[in-house]
Amino acid sequence: MISFDDFKKLDLKVVKIIEAEKVENSEKLVKLLINLGNKEERQIIAGIGKAYEPQDLIGKKIIIVANLEPRFLMGLESQGMLLAASGENGPVLLVPEKDVESGSAVS
Repeated sequence: MISFDDFKKLDLKVVKIIEAEKVENSEKLVKLLINLGNKEERQIIAGIGKAYEPQDLIGKKIIIVANLEPRFLMGLESQGMLLAASGENGPVLLVPEKDVESGSAVS
């Protein structure tokens, strides 16, 4: 178990996917360009390519962990991590039930 203070360290945000493309030489990695609000953009590399087509992700709002240290996957920098559930047929993205501004905090 983690403490509530540790949980509060997570910076969960609603973001909008503005670009998405498959990562070359990978079956499951997708490169996402996301908008965190206030015109701030970041790149996230996610292992969702077997469950989602890149063109279907554009415009979708998702939840990310925004304060993770950057990590490199197949030579590409990932500046956060999206939240997804493990479904029978692969990952299922967590999305807001109603429309909310990009950059909104999740608590």
